[in-house]
Amino acid sequence: MKKDLAFGKLNYVMLIVGVVIVIIGFFLMSGDGTTEEAFNPDIFSDTRIKVAPVVTLVGFLSVIAAILVKPGKKQDEADGENEVGEQK
Repeated sequence: MKKDLAFGKLNYVMLIVGVVIVIIGFFLMSGDGTTEEAFNPDIFSDTRIKVAPVVTLVGFLSVIAAILVKPGKKQDEADGENEVGEQK
């Protein structure tokens, strides 16, 4: 007797890929900041200001897509059985 899970294998793979992309985006945003003693112009780099937020947004959108995608057909339905288990 199989349990019906809300997500399929594709959903979990998409979810993991999305979370990894979000982590990469946050990693791109990280770095040294400016202190009172020294100004660090790297805080205004294109990577931190433009690239990292877009990468993070793509990651969040892929996580949302992973949640919304319906899982594929079950093997029982593909074999011609309905929910009760009778042959069609």
